[in-house]
Amino acid sequence: MSVKNDKPGFLQRLQTKWKLDSLLQVILVLVVFACTGFTILFIKNPVLDFFGVEKGGFINTFLYLLLVLPLYQIFLLIYGFIFGQFRFFWEKEKQIFRRIGGLFSRKK
Repeated sequence: MSVKNDKPGFLQRLQTKWKLDSLLQVILVLVVFACTGFTILFIKNPVLDFFGVEKGGFINTFLYLLLVLPLYQIFLLIYGFIFGQFRFFWEKEKQIFRRIGGLFSRKK
């Protein structure tokens, strides 16, 4: 006795949410996120050590937000280009900048 499950899987839901053409694109986008995360993991401490910041505390958090998070966005675009998904990540970056800009714009 088999039970038919019509519920889409995780990758299909991501494909729909991100409006991608194929499951291969979903896999490539996930690979880009993984590569970017690992890269940031490896460069975070050297970047913060370069500025002589001790681990923990306000200054460490401030420099992390000021330096490492923008580097994450740059590496997303670089890896997106390498894996042929630049357009997807460029559109996401533009959305992020629009949201940030919306925080600072005056509402009438």
